[in-house]
Amino acid sequence: MEDFRRVADEVAADIAAGRLRPGDRLPPQRAFARRRGIAASTAGRVYRELGRRGLVAGEVGRGTFVRAAARPADPALAEPAGARVDLELNYPLVPEQGPLLAAGLERLMRRDVLDEALGPVGVAGTAAAREAAAALLATPALAPDPSRVLFAGSGRQAIAGAVAALVPPGGRLAVEALTYPVVKGIAARLGVTLVPVAADEHGLRPDALAAAHRAAPLGALYVQPTLHNPCGTTMPAERRADLAAVLERLGLPAVEDRVWAFLDADGPEPLAALAPERTVPVDSLSKRLAPGVSVGFAVPPAPLAGRVAAALRSGAWGPARFALEAATGWITDGTVAAVTRAKRADAAARAALAAERLAGAAPAGPPAYFRWWDLPARWRAETFVAAAARRGIAVTPAAAFVVGTGAAPRAVRVGLASPPLDALARALDALAEIAAGSPDDMPVD
Repeated sequence: MEDFRRVADEVAADIAAGRLRPGDRLPPQRAFARRRGIAASTAGRVYRELGRRGLVAGEVGRGTFVRAAARPADPALAEPAGARVDLELNYPLVPEQGPLLAAGLERLMRRDVLDEALGPVGVAGTAAAREAAAALLATPALAPDPSRVLFAGSGRQAIAGAVAALVPPGGRLAVEALTYPVVKGIAARLGVTLVPVAADEHGLRPDALAAAHRAAPLGALYVQPTLHNPCGTTMPAERRADLAAVLERLGLPAVEDRVWAFLDADGPEPLAALAPERTVPVDSLSKRLAPGVSVGFAVPPAPLAGRVAAALRSGAWGPARFALEAATGWITDGTVAAVTRAKRADAAARAALAAERLAGAAPAGPPAYFRWWDLPARWRAETFVAAAARRGIAVTPAAAFVVGTGAAPRAVRVGLASPPLDALARALDALAEIAAGSPDDMPVD
């Protein structure tokens, strides 16, 4: 075996055994060569080999650092492509779902069924799809009328369609002061102004919403009452009742984002159950199943149904027939329910890991696939994100979620869904180690 590979194997064994930990800095190549009794050129080949294996990352002027995790066997799901451990994106996948989804596709492989599934479909879908979706979205307090279920290509498109239907260009859409970043992009493209509304540990404050409406009329509210992204909070029942009362008093419609609500099986009743004539609940399958299974749902009240359907059609946000047919089968045969149970258990395990390893990450509530983490006072969010990136870990700074020109909190959102559990544990340990240090420890040119 060539000398450089033997030495690389020795360093790799030190990393695997924990003698070299994620974030440890390797000595400069010349110093490494002297310690190992090898040529400087051989040391260079060792470092390149370790980089090829995904065990270290080198930066000009800064040095070479042990990565937080080994190179994944499969390509990353999506951007950022350079991150070895992606704690930004949140696409939960569990081992059970592959065989379950594959079995459900057998029906679509019949020639007659496939021919129909490859045809077009409108935003109203099919009768079977509406019945299946209504059953999926039902809760003890909410039984959607199948005739009012509309479909989109994704949850994001369902949100876009609802906002476009409720708020004209130049209008104002109220949102939590920290909100889902995609909504910021949707509003910009629709010519809608976002109005940040103050929230507390219980979620959006109804009194702040009323004050914003008095200051200048709002067109609608976009809100995430259950497992708010990024904060992870779930609005308690009393706050939901207060919010529903304010919506009724102001005559204000709301878009209720329930994309993550499937994780909280015992949570409070939806806002749509409390203000049924004011609320458009939206949901999707991308988190329940997989990002490649992209079907969105919107269930507007009767007075708004025509406007939402027209917005979905004119925005070209309708569903793909094949995805809709697959989803209908998976809902009907129990596949979605089985995958949902598995993901609730998976989310609970990951949330417990984060609670154990990220001191101060909050809040402790229904298990979620992300954690909002208030950083120690010595850290700015952007500086912490840069420090994490040097370890090969991608996290999201608070500024990505801020609406308006207000100062961003000193916090980051840590996504828990994408890496394997062992890689997640190593990454969380690395983040905790960074937070325990100081920005002054970061090497600079």
